[in-house]
Amino acid sequence: MPGRLRSLAGRDVLRALTHFGFEVAAIRGSHARLQRILTTGEKQTLTIPLHKALAPGTIRAIFRQGCRYIQESELRPWFFAD
Repeated sequence: MPGRLRSLAGRDVLRALTHFGFEVAAIRGSHARLQRILTTGEKQTLTIPLHKALAPGTIRAIFRQGCRYIQESELRPWFFAD
């Protein structure tokens, strides 16, 4: 069972992703571009809306994009309540 999706603000998602080594590369308007550079030189980039309340579909999309770079089992507790 996948668990219940948490209600998150953009700042909550930002806090979760900085935990995994992402840093704010730029903020433009209400969106932050997060980036981390691996030891191999590969750049990983995510864009996060900094809204007070994110729609469930947006949270799910950010989770799926984050799973490209972070193990799902490590990222899941930040986005889903059991």
